[in-house]
Amino acid sequence: MAQIEKRWYVIRAVAGTEKKVKQNIESEIIASHIEDFVPRVLIPTEKFYQIRNGKKVSKERIYFPGYVFVEAMMMGEVMHVLLSVPGVLGFVGCKRKTEIPMPLRPIEVSRMLGKVDELIEQDETLAFTFMVGEEIKVIDGPFNSFTGIIEEINTERKKLKVMVKIFGRKTPLELSFMQVEKI
Repeated sequence: MAQIEKRWYVIRAVAGTEKKVKQNIESEIIASHIEDFVPRVLIPTEKFYQIRNGKKVSKERIYFPGYVFVEAMMMGEVMHVLLSVPGVLGFVGCKRKTEIPMPLRPIEVSRMLGKVDELIEQDETLAFTFMVGEEIKVIDGPFNSFTGIIEEINTERKKLKVMVKIFGRKTPLELSFMQVEKI
């Protein structure tokens, strides 16, 4: 008998309930004693930052809304256990719940897992590439919507010295990377 290998499958979930569906799948896997057949359940997320009331707030957004990724060996009751979880609409590519789902291709899996790994590595780092002489727009603070030219960059403190024209005169401002955007 041929060895059945673990493959990645995509489950459609009710939008906005992906995390709850993931928890339900994980608890159902344990309750059904099929942990060996379904080793990983994944929801790719990415961190982003917003400025609220002058403070930088870290938020998390689901990279593929409405989908949960499952690594599984589709044998025995595994498919039926996964489909019986509340919030699961079915597998991607299947018109009926009785159809055997198609696994992701290896290139899709490597792209998806590569993106997840990249997002984890990038976790707290903010990738800003500013250059002296570049024109920027202030997006937060009392000088919101003003434009200016970058004079100095302090990467350690993540601050910029920007020359902004206020009432026809150039005025230096010290702004954080989060308070400006490129034009």
